[in-house]
Amino acid sequence: MTRNDADMITSETRLMSTALQSTVAPHFQVAPARTLIQPAILSTAHRLAKRSFDILSAGILLLLLSPLLFLIYLAIKIDDGGPALIIQNRVGLGGQVFKFYKFRSMVVGTEYNEDNKRFAQQVIRGEITQGPRSNGGVLKPTGNGRVITRVGRLLRRTSLDELPQLFNILNGTMSMVGPRPSMDYEVEAYFDWYLPRLAVLPGITGLAQINGRSSIPFPDIVRWDLQYIENSTLWLDMKILLKTIPVVIGMRNTG
Repeated sequence: MTRNDADMITSETRLMSTALQSTVAPHFQVAPARTLIQPAILSTAHRLAKRSFDILSAGILLLLLSPLLFLIYLAIKIDDGGPALIIQNRVGLGGQVFKFYKFRSMVVGTEYNEDNKRFAQQVIRGEITQGPRSNGGVLKPTGNGRVITRVGRLLRRTSLDELPQLFNILNGTMSMVGPRPSMDYEVEAYFDWYLPRLAVLPGITGLAQINGRSSIPFPDIVRWDLQYIENSTLWLDMKILLKTIPVVIGMRNTG
């Protein structure tokens, strides 16, 4: 290959990347090429039914829970005066990066340091299959800069910190049911057989969340997610949502 040929290929690659970025919705960013995968092929009827169900469910929940959302917002502000919401980069449909909303549960300025990221990547690869005793066996790190606020501890125990993701559902970056979205640095540790879990919209809950949640090894979570994708129906979504209620109320496997 001549240098001119190499320069031409490089130029074409840049043009393709620019074209891809211009076609992605504003709330998406382009993820590394390895994670860009083909979305699952769904029938038009299934796609429309699922999207309609998502919009209706999220809209009703936001309307009913708006007083609670406001109280949580006030509680966080009163607790330490910091911002109530945080926005993270998560990897969603097709490997695209989107803005993910949560109520803040950590002290302002607290970041996931390299130890936390290393722990998360070891969990992703299945090298750590049991969480610390100090964290109730949940596969999430403790300490190392992860300073949880007083209000944050309650939000995490009750999963109320996840409620802002209802806005993600309305803007089309998430669904009520689907694989939970990973952080961008977690996806870097994915094995190739994990990647099909990125073929559908991520969800607030899913099969893994009603079958052990954060207490089960990540490879098992992926297996639950792939099973969901293979058998996805609106009826299955409804059953998963109903089974999620006692899991949340019972505050099982949170961290």
